Amino acid sequence: MRGSKRRRSTLVVALALVAGLGATVPAHADDPAYPFRNPSLTVDQRVDDLLGRLTLDEKISLLHQYQPAIPRLGIPSFRTGTEALHGVAWLGETTVFPQAIGLASSWDPALLEQVGSAVGDEARGFQQERPAGWGLNLWAPVVNPLRDPRWGRNEEGYSEDPALTGALSTAYGEGLTGGDPDHLKTAPTIKHYLANNNEWHRTTTDSELRPRVAKEYDEAAFKPAIEADAATGVMSSYNLVNGRPNTVNPDLNDLVRSWSSHDLMNVTDAGGPGNLHGDEKYYPSVVEGDAAAIKAGIDSFTDNDANSSVTTGAVKSALDKGLLKEADVNEAAGHILSVRVRLGEFDPGGGRYGSIDKSVINSPAHQQLARKAATEGAVLLKNQSGALPLKKSEKDVAVVGPLADTLYTDWYSGTLPYAVTPAEGIAAKLGTDVATSEGVDRIALKNTATGKYITTGDALLKESAQSPGEQTQFDVLDWGAGVVTLRSAVSGKYVGYNWSGFADDQAQPGGWFVQQQFKLEQQADGSYLLRYAGYETEESWWGNPVYVGPTGTDGTLGLVSKEQAAHYTKDVVRSGVDEAVAAVRGKDAAVVVVGSTPSINGREGHDRTDMGLAPAQEALVKAVRKANPKTVVVVENSYPTTLGALQQDVPALLWTSHAGQETGNALADLLYGDANPSGRLTQTWYRSESDLPSILDYDIIKSDRTYQYFKGQALYPFGYGLSYTSFRYGDLRRTADGFEVKVTNTGSRAGDEVVQLYTHQRVSRDKQPLKQLKAFQRVALKPGQTRTVHLKLSPKDLAHWDVTRSKWVTEKGTYDVLAGASSADLRARTTWKVAGETIPARDLTRTTRAENFDDYAGTHLVDESKERGTAVSAASDGAWLKFGDARLGAGAAQFTARVAGSSGTVEVRLGSPTGTLAGTATFAGTASPYTYETVTADLSRAAAKGRTDVYLVLKGEGLRLSTFSLR
Repeated sequence: MRGSKRRRSTLVVALALVAGLGATVPAHADDPAYPFRNPSLTVDQRVDDLLGRLTLDEKISLLHQYQPAIPRLGIPSFRTGTEALHGVAWLGETTVFPQAIGLASSWDPALLEQVGSAVGDEARGFQQERPAGWGLNLWAPVVNPLRDPRWGRNEEGYSEDPALTGALSTAYGEGLTGGDPDHLKTAPTIKHYLANNNEWHRTTTDSELRPRVAKEYDEAAFKPAIEADAATGVMSSYNLVNGRPNTVNPDLNDLVRSWSSHDLMNVTDAGGPGNLHGDEKYYPSVVEGDAAAIKAGIDSFTDNDANSSVTTGAVKSALDKGLLKEADVNEAAGHILSVRVRLGEFDPGGGRYGSIDKSVINSPAHQQLARKAATEGAVLLKNQSGALPLKKSEKDVAVVGPLADTLYTDWYSGTLPYAVTPAEGIAAKLGTDVATSEGVDRIALKNTATGKYITTGDALLKESAQSPGEQTQFDVLDWGAGVVTLRSAVSGKYVGYNWSGFADDQAQPGGWFVQQQFKLEQQADGSYLLRYAGYETEESWWGNPVYVGPTGTDGTLGLVSKEQAAHYTKDVVRSGVDEAVAAVRGKDAAVVVVGSTPSINGREGHDRTDMGLAPAQEALVKAVRKANPKTVVVVENSYPTTLGALQQDVPALLWTSHAGQETGNALADLLYGDANPSGRLTQTWYRSESDLPSILDYDIIKSDRTYQYFKGQALYPFGYGLSYTSFRYGDLRRTADGFEVKVTNTGSRAGDEVVQLYTHQRVSRDKQPLKQLKAFQRVALKPGQTRTVHLKLSPKDLAHWDVTRSKWVTEKGTYDVLAGASSADLRARTTWKVAGETIPARDLTRTTRAENFDDYAGTHLVDESKERGTAVSAASDGAWLKFGDARLGAGAAQFTARVAGSSGTVEVRLGSPTGTLAGTATFAGTASPYTYETVTADLSRAAAKGRTDVYLVLKGEGLRLSTFSLR
């Protein structure tokens, strides 16, 4: 029985006990005679028994992230939410695997399952000591499709394609769970439901999803892992969808729970419940908000940190006011207890995985796996004239660039137990030292008015030194979009703001607000203003000035207004470009490692505003290339980058994510040919930001987004990646359950090919993707070896969402089936005649939901009511909706519509938004946007007949249309 259908009650428990499931009452709370401690019973029986033993207050206490112990029953405390995106985070040193985008670039589900299993083991490894923040409910993976590469959290996702995302997230989740939904290693929660792809005002922005985009794109990424029992619930996201906050999205119960036969435990994102009556102002108080969230399908509230009293108090008040019933609490608590039972918490010895201890953390096997993952996830973007692999015999090598000899971690990273940098990895590979240089300028900043230099050495930076010296010197690293970091030459630490002044006290940029960000703004007179650019300066509550200058008589630096800001000369003590050029000149090879730090110019809370490589880094590459023709470039970052002229200038480009502790060894293996690059891009790399619409535009169909609909020429297409060998494809042939193609390694090296299968629907009632990934397989081939690759595909896999009947449909017709090395490199093709349906003409005599349009202009999708449903609102006067190919027969006499909100009219026009006017319905308006009235209009039978496109033109901004019919 599905968990969403079960309504638990003490009556169920009583009947179970009568049936003999617990014939005796134990004397001690941990006595195995308690049915909930009996592993031989079903999960449901154990949950029902435990629910029957809990008081109402105890059940309510389970609904917060921090669930207290219940000593009388021997139940320990429980906490939801251990971060485990690419390793266990925030608990100390653990194995740090590549970022999620790097793992995904392997296109290797088997690898992701192995990594997930390792992460699950390490989460279990902490259980003997249970450090603060530990728990077995893991908040991973992130399955939001990477619709827009400017999303600040791009590093956390897998792919812009929902099918690839679904396959990889399912594999990772199966590793985390252990593969048996009734005996969980850990309980993964996938996030963030739903359509959460922008950080700009993320608690108040509205992701508008027409039904086809919701079904075919966003929901499609979440369903596979839930359906495969590779996840135990979803996290609701901060944003709204169609006017309704996702914290109260009815999908949580109505849809997500329908995907699984097991109980799901749905959680809120941190602070999400408070937003309902806070930023979003959707409910008047926490009581109404929390009650609505429980009704919608939220079980666990992540709010007010460890203080559960706000949530439990709100739930109790909601019960008192009749907003909730005890059955609602039972249902939510039951979902939570189901997960805890399946985790083995109440089993002898902690169940199947209870004996795992700390010895698994950063074990040698996990270190090897981290190296494999970092290797498989790197993508060879360019390799002109065989520039790679480098020769090991040519040992006189320089490794330069801002990321040459350091590794950066991201917000959800674990603590590196060790770090193999690119320079260290190459040195170890060659068995000799390599020359290194970051290639960054070392500068001193002198106040033009006082002649004093910014100086380190005290607790806070001051303007004190009268002459330049080491304590006045800072390395300035350019990260793009005008943002730089300053690192003290003396301490080697980064300078940051600490709410009172500036100190050099951070090993690398980090923290929630990343307070190590600055901008050097050149003035007309050649001097510079130093602008503080920590992320908190972008918050609405920030009221402080942002410029730097002395604030006391001792010269201590603080924040001042622009008018009071100090003007500085930027004295270059050492040229980074000159140093790097000197390091590479005459060397057998030069490796330049450029890219990003995951904390700057794009991360949680902040979208990217610039997709280019930092100007100083691009200039560095050009100078090094000029000094040494044997230059190869490694781009180490978390997202697609517009590489500009650099892509043309250098002979070889290798991309990697921030790939964890084994980054350097993996890069060395790849650069020197001990490993053959086999990663493939999971996103389109665009040439320019101009190729993209607003990041807030979620309609990938209308705005031609992602490789599925993009009509331009990409810098690098979805699925792209080169190898040191070559592959030949044979003919694509139909099999009983899909297609097969022979692939041959025609080169001299062993290598892995990622065989990708795409389809294109030639003719359809609806706009279809230019191509769409349907299957893929990673295959290892020795030189000269041929393998027949089988790729499953059935007619149902070709289905799209039919808005005329609100159902999945596979249309009858001819489909192109294409196999190849990327979405743009298709080597084999055939056609497939599919005996599907023909979508009939629309029957508008039936009540039709306004959201099921075929096209639109000037409209918004909004919440029909606070509880459920979607309506369409006019965003401007003259907004319109198209309902294509409608059969009106001999003539429709009357138009009927449910409308709410502002006054206005609804015109029925034929053929186009300005076509023949068949009738007009007038609406006087309602006080509430949720109060609907029925309006009608007589139609001209002479006009409203036959088979035609019907347009509804909405005149009156704020007018809402829910449903309509023409009869």
